[in-house]
Amino acid sequence: MSTLSNATLRIGIAGLGRLGKRHAETLVHTTRGAQLVSACSPIAEERDWARQTLGIETTHGDFDAFVRDPDLDAIVLATPTPLHASQTIAALEAGKHVFVEKPLALDVADCEGVEAVARRHPTRVAMVGFVRRFDPSYRNAKAHLDAGGIGRPVAVRSQTCDLLDPTGAFVQFARTSGGIYMDCSVHDIDLARWMLGRPRALRAFASGTIAVHDELQAIGDVDNGFGLVEFEGGARAVLYASRTYALGHETSTEVIGSAGKLLIGAGAARDRVQIGDAHGVRQLALRDFHERFNDAFRDEMQAFVAACGGAAIDAATLTDALEATRIGAALTRSLRSGAVEMV
Repeated sequence: MSTLSNATLRIGIAGLGRLGKRHAETLVHTTRGAQLVSACSPIAEERDWARQTLGIETTHGDFDAFVRDPDLDAIVLATPTPLHASQTIAALEAGKHVFVEKPLALDVADCEGVEAVARRHPTRVAMVGFVRRFDPSYRNAKAHLDAGGIGRPVAVRSQTCDLLDPTGAFVQFARTSGGIYMDCSVHDIDLARWMLGRPRALRAFASGTIAVHDELQAIGDVDNGFGLVEFEGGARAVLYASRTYALGHETSTEVIGSAGKLLIGAGAARDRVQIGDAHGVRQLALRDFHERFNDAFRDEMQAFVAACGGAAIDAATLTDALEATRIGAALTRSLRSGAVEMV
């Protein structure tokens, strides 16, 4: 690791798709104490974008050469999910701090492999991108919960609903994403464990339906999925994920406690403006998760930089990511088997 980075963390990013570009822009324009100095993608057009749009002079088409760059202090991974575990290991072994997008892996054994390598490099930060933990509303709710505001939390109901894309463009991505529970509900799984105090899951049951995208049947996936997770100590989580929401993007979570409840993100309204005219009374809707969690993505990356500098942050640990994968995999098995699955 470079000795020139004591004041400014020198970061490289791998993966410049939709989310990777958002992370790259955040690092360049809003992240304090960091400099994005290198980008990696096997796609020439994406490397050109990094040079021409963000002024990144060093780009790589080969990940191995990228991760071994001695002038990099940290790596941000926004690559396809099947690469997350192996690339996180490579970054840690190259002496880099690493931020990796969720999920950490699609297989529990791969998550455990990352954990084993991380234990050999205790001075390196390994942070997983569960961005909702950095959303101001979720953080306020968690603080109220931790202060005993609703008593003992006993249940979480959480959903992730994406605006319907009639082109079905996401279907190709779904072939490698692990399916609706690993791609969408994994956020809700992490939120549920976070709000409930990180309990161990015992059993999971899933059911789903295809409302629009019949192509998903061939890969054992659905565009609307439901899940129930049972935890040690009696807490439960009820999950819903949709790829076919008609009005916009809606992420919402309800935490039910022995002395009250919390409701975060109800409705898909873009702001608090209500429009009334000849068409009725309405509010404009959020279009996608980028718009909903814009501030959270900014704060998440700032927290990663702070963690690399030694700050304590309330981010998902590798163990949290492993447990999210364990639960998501059980839900996926249950969807396909029709049976309750042990987690």
